[in-house]
Amino acid sequence: MSSLVDHLVELTRFRDRDQADALLMQTLAALLKPQFLALHRCVGEPPEVRWLTREWGPGAATQGARRPDFEQLPALDSRPEWLACARGAQPVLETGGPGAPARLLFPLSAGAQASGVLELHAAQPLDAPARNTVGAIVSLYANFLSLLDYGQRDALTGLLNRKTFDDCFMRALVGPQGQPLASAGTGAGAEADARGRAARRHWLAVLDVDHFKSINDRFGHLIGDEVLLLLARLMRTVLRFDDRIFRFGGEEFVVLLAAAQEADVLGVLERLRAAVERFEFPRVGRVTVSIGFSDVRAADLPTAAFDRADRAVYHAKAQGRNRVAGPAALAAAGVTETPVQPGDVDLF
Repeated sequence: MSSLVDHLVELTRFRDRDQADALLMQTLAALLKPQFLALHRCVGEPPEVRWLTREWGPGAATQGARRPDFEQLPALDSRPEWLACARGAQPVLETGGPGAPARLLFPLSAGAQASGVLELHAAQPLDAPARNTVGAIVSLYANFLSLLDYGQRDALTGLLNRKTFDDCFMRALVGPQGQPLASAGTGAGAEADARGRAARRHWLAVLDVDHFKSINDRFGHLIGDEVLLLLARLMRTVLRFDDRIFRFGGEEFVVLLAAAQEADVLGVLERLRAAVERFEFPRVGRVTVSIGFSDVRAADLPTAAFDRADRAVYHAKAQGRNRVAGPAALAAAGVTETPVQPGDVDLF
């Protein structure tokens, strides 16, 4: 019992979902010694919701491995047994045929951000006390995720809040095995590592709703909140499921995303800008956004990257709003960087 309690204490120590997921499966693996263990999460926005699977075991992908593209993930209705378990909110036991392992599915439900299914295969069917123990651990973990959401997410939009930005930003600067993105070496291994770092290059974008004050003045703050809520939903739909989206307050949003080239980031953000422009907001009609972005550099503090992206937003607004501006646009306009001096106030 003390070993199980120690595992649960360690599990609830983490504030990062990926680390916490890994600890959940590590706890169950140590307790049950299963033949197979996986966590299937629902990701995406309706109607485009898919399954993202993370397996536990020697052959499982490492924590830092690149996630598959959203389009490569199986659709929600392609795994009816997982879907039935998640929607029914009840464990499912399949004993299998002779020689086949027993298969158990446990629902993980902690709101829209954490719904999924835990799948476990065992050589022999688990007895009732063991099944109850697993169910209790999964339920405790779901409650823990709900508490994380309460502290880490904006109450209106469900996006990550400003308090979580620092941690996410600093993790973006670190490679899969804790290697800084700027680390370098020699030889073929270093060359492959450099290619991997290029593919993981991170960018920070700041999005600001154009003329949002006039929306509040004309339609009231409740309609203004509805615009922000619908905009957040639209952002989650257009952006990739593993892009980190934050609400910084008011009409300002921040996106932390990975891409190899500036042109890739520009393409993603242009799609987002165009999707917002096309969307018909109830009562308000058409709304536009101005977006600025910058690369995230190895020596950056959050304030430095945010300041560069914020300057790009001001440039986009100065050019007529409803635009996306990045480093190339600023360079072409002759806008120079103002370095953040040590001792500047860090608001994050």
